[in-house]
Order: sequence, then structure tokens, then C-alpha cells
Amino acid sequence: MGGSIVPSTTEENNNDLSDEGSIISTITGDSNEDISIYAASSEFTSRDLEQETDLEDATYIEAESDTDITISEEGAYVISGEATEVTIYVDAEDESKVQIVLDGVNIVNEDMPVIYVKSADKVFITTTDSENYMETAGSFVSDGDTNLDAVIFSKDDLVFNGIGSLEIVSSENGISSKDDIKVTGGTYYVTSELDSFEANDRILIYDGTFTVDSSKDAFHCENDEDDSLGNIYIYYGTFEINAADDGITAAGFIQIDGGDITITKASEGIEATYIVINDCNIDIYATDDGINAARKSTAYDVEIIINGGTINIEMASGDTDGIDANGTVTINDGYITITCNSGIDVDEESYINGGTVIVNGVQIYEIQAEMMGGGNRPGGPGDGNMPPGGGMRR
Repeated sequence: MGGSIVPSTTEENNNDLSDEGSIISTITGDSNEDISIYAASSEFTSRDLEQETDLEDATYIEAESDTDITISEEGAYVISGEATEVTIYVDAEDESKVQIVLDGVNIVNEDMPVIYVKSADKVFITTTDSENYMETAGSFVSDGDTNLDAVIFSKDDLVFNGIGSLEIVSSENGISSKDDIKVTGGTYYVTSELDSFEANDRILIYDGTFTVDSSKDAFHCENDEDDSLGNIYIYYGTFEINAADDGITAAGFIQIDGGDITITKASEGIEATYIVINDCNIDIYATDDGINAARKSTAYDVEIIINGGTINIEMASGDTDGIDANGTVTINDGYITITCNSGIDVDEESYINGGTVIVNGVQIYEIQAEMMGGGNRPGGPGDGNMPPGGGMRR
């Protein structure tokens, strides 16, 4: 009972996660409640999905140490070279689309972003078949009232694509956008002392290869002003995540339609208010909750919905839960294995409508709200009458 959506290639769209048009189907489970599934079909334009760009009219720029680069006009700009103390500024008209093509860039700064988007409609950061490296090693300085805190910092939408690689090392955040971050291709290595990928509105991933080592959250999306935003959508991609705090976290909702996600260590593996997993190969090792739905936004129900995929969750010892919802959990399909102290912890009536759910080697068939995990409660390890995880044998 999937729900995966192949994004279309329309050039422009105005869809928003709060738009009625973004809901494409509903699933009715044993709870007799309709479950909405987000459609990302119009979120990726044809230009977003292009991994190589026409450079016939491009401007070529060689980076030189202590010399900033300012881009003020729409167009494609090919940047190459090794340098220090260089910031690539984008300060264009609000309707301008700027494409920065990285062709063998190695830039290390002490206190400024390597790319700083002050104004544009959308900025594409495209890698050629090359290796690229960016680092900010010291304490960031502010730009007036703007708190700069990332190696790539943008006030507007960012799109990452290409056929090469980009490595980012940051003393604070890796990539930060005050609007959207989209990734449709390329290989990314991000090491950060704070969040590795951070956006205010949305993080939308069509494809890409990600190796992330974060001393805070690997992927973080949160909007303090609009409760309907702060959302993450993953269509496909390969992820290797090591995070001191959360692996993938959003204030609003997270929807995963495919890909391979390995979270080798995190406090919370995947966390949001509303989580939908339609398909994916997911491996999580977490020290608090593997997949957690908690009230972070008033715009969505607190719920975890699993419609498919292969999910393996291994939890650290202690007061930990494989799947934890301060609301409901609905499992319609998929193959889920949990190794844990407490398998599934819910606050409201929840359902297993299909699929296979195995907790500590025992298949479970029901989720009961009164069995909220824990070592000495029914359904927890040490209880001889029921299997671990809050489920009853049929």
C-alpha cells in the first residue's frame, strides 16, 4: 500500500506543504481514519533535476586568496581554484536564478561562509565531474543583523545537483537556508559542529549520496514563524549519518518514499510531528528513540504511518523506544525489526494492518495503547505472558 510519487518535471510550481493540492491520496486503516499522504510531484522543476548544465554563455572565475567574488546578475558562473579567505557573494534581483558551477574548488575561510546568498530567487550549486572542498574553521562573524553560521549560508532557496562531490567542514552549521534546500544529485560529505543541513522551510531530496558527521543534527528543518513549514521530504538517496543529537528531524512532517538510510548513531533517529514512510531501506542505531513522533507543530497530527519499506532499529540499553509516538502509530505494510528494551510506545490507540513487525525476535500483531513499552510493563522484556514491544500473539 505504497504512496511513492515520481516527481514531475514541470518548470515552475507554487505548491506548499500546506496546499490542499499537495495531498494526493488517502489510506483508511482499521482506525477508520483517513491518512493523508503528501505529493511532491510538482516540487522539483526540470532545471532542479538537471545534473549538467549548458555552459556556453557561462562566466568563468578562478578563485584567488583574499579576493571575494560577487555575483549580481542572473546566469551561470563556473568557479574553480584553490584559495583562502574567499566568499562567493550572491546579491542579485529577487527574481534572479543564479547557477554556481563548482569545477574543482578548494576554499578555506576563518570566519565567513564560502558561499553567502544575500538575495536571489533561487541559487543552484552544481558540481562538475570534480572534487570540491569548502571549510570555515573559526568563529563566524555577523553581517549586520544577520547571524552567519554556515559554510554555505543562504537567505533564499538553494538547489544542489551535479555529478561530482562537495565536501564541507564547519565549525558551526554546514549548509543553512532561510527558505528551502533541495538536493537532486551529487555526492556530499559534511562534517559540522552544529547542524549539517539546516533549513527554515523545507528540505526536499530527490537523490544524492550523503555522508554526514554532525555534532548536533544531521538534517534539521524548523520554522519558528509558520507551523505548516519545517518539513522534510525524501524521494530517494543514499545516506550514512552519524549524529550526536538527531539524524533526521523536522518540526512539521517527514515523508520518506525511498532510498537507503543508515543512521549509525543518533539520539533520535528520525523525529517529527507527523512521519510517513512509504518505502525505504532504513537502519537505525539510536540512544533515545529510533523513530519518534512528538508535538513540535500544531499544524499536523502526532502520528507515525508506515506503508512499506524495510526498517531495522537497534536501540541502546536503558529507557529507550524503537518506535515512540505521543499520538498514534499505523503500520500498513513493510518489514520492521526492532531490537530494544521497549519496542513500540504509543499514547493513543494504534494499529498493525499489515506487514511484518518483529520485536526482539518475536512477531507482533497488535499495538495496545495500555502497553507503553518499558522493561517491567506488559510487552516489555521480562514479561513472560507477552512478547516484547506491546503486542499480543495471535
